[in-house]
Amino acid sequence: MRGLFLVLFLLSNLFAFRFDISNSEIKNGQTALIKFAKEEGVEFKYIKIKDKTYEIFSNYAYVPISYYEKPQTLKVYVHYTKNKKPESKLLFFKVVDGKYQKETLSVDNSKVKLSQKDKKRAAKEYVEAMDIYNSTTSKSFIDSDFIMPLNSKITSDFGRARIFNGTLKSYHSGTDFRAKVGTPIKCVNDGKVVLVKDRFYSGGSIIVDHGQGVYTCYYHMSKFDVKKNELVKKGQLLGLSGASGRVTGPHLHFSARVNGVQVDPLQFIELINKEL
Repeated sequence: MRGLFLVLFLLSNLFAFRFDISNSEIKNGQTALIKFAKEEGVEFKYIKIKDKTYEIFSNYAYVPISYYEKPQTLKVYVHYTKNKKPESKLLFFKVVDGKYQKETLSVDNSKVKLSQKDKKRAAKEYVEAMDIYNSTTSKSFIDSDFIMPLNSKITSDFGRARIFNGTLKSYHSGTDFRAKVGTPIKCVNDGKVVLVKDRFYSGGSIIVDHGQGVYTCYYHMSKFDVKKNELVKKGQLLGLSGASGRVTGPHLHFSARVNGVQVDPLQFIELINKEL
């Protein structure tokens, strides 16, 4: 394994609980991966962090850390059965500050101060998206390395604090790639298209489900070449980049959700590609 190998001896029952963790320290907004060694009579079920539960698939689990998580030691409860008897043990993650940069944007006031109609539209679209992100397909479509959605310069990294017209409004929830209108956008891995829609903030939007709680998103597009519920392959054309939605110019906004949590898409891809 490429991660840090740790062994936690559970003295209460003299059972060696062995696991491999991709990174012992994790920045807010990033993802870790835990792989559990197979043990006779043991079946891993899920992990729980605070009030969130993440399923363990085939002895591994993704651990996404929210951008808003403060530096701390997080308690991670691992739930499993041993000889069909429910058990749980406690692990720890150290969350450190990602030290993300700030960027200042000047936009039209109509896109900062929304009308009631736009607020309702944006709220409805948010609920629709979160319903998607909070659902989990047990099957994984991923069986090879991820690729980039296009080969282009990154113009804005994940995590930058967004200051609109002098007021802190949000953080940058993805990675922006330079892309003039009409640039072909590729799917980064196999999956199923679960949303194809023009939305208020993200404009022309495509969301792809890669299974087991992993989603990638492609925003501000000008043209769609796939439909909802279509199965897509890595490298397949999804559509063309654009300048739709709440933007200051044409580009591709690429983002990822893991178990419902917004994470750094490039860090997630690097993590998974090391493990494949």
